[in-house]
Amino acid sequence: MFVRLVPRSALPRLALMAGLVWATAACQGEADVNRAAQAESNAWKEPSAYTFTLKSSGGERLLIGTFRVTVREGKAVRAVGLDEPGRRVVKQSPGAVPTIGGLVKELEQARRDGADTADAEFSTTGYPLRITLDWSAKAVDDEAEYAIIDYVVGR
Repeated sequence: MFVRLVPRSALPRLALMAGLVWATAACQGEADVNRAAQAESNAWKEPSAYTFTLKSSGGERLLIGTFRVTVREGKAVRAVGLDEPGRRVVKQSPGAVPTIGGLVKELEQARRDGADTADAEFSTTGYPLRITLDWSAKAVDDEAEYAIIDYVVGR
């Protein structure tokens, strides 16, 4: 009986190594994105006085509507509902309308808690233009979307 030895191919080893390199790079890329997102949210420093319009939507929660907000020393000192849901919130729970700083803290907490979605789009000057949160993709109506427009730094 004659046994012929066949050299083993290096292809499976190369495929395994390529897969490991790809997985490592993907994890590194994700970490880089998380660090970049965290750096963006930390780039904006809340001024002592500003105004902005907040459009809050998504999910089944109290803070739904459009609001014009005046902030002094980190506190929302005035909130005006600009639509019917916004007016209802201001009338029933005036303290529920957050500052931009409060929204950034909510974003950072969602990231720390491992929310399925905790994304933000920032302006060139660093303040958030849009924040999208979804604590659990499997849950219904736990999403929150915030759009920040008409941001003006005041005295």
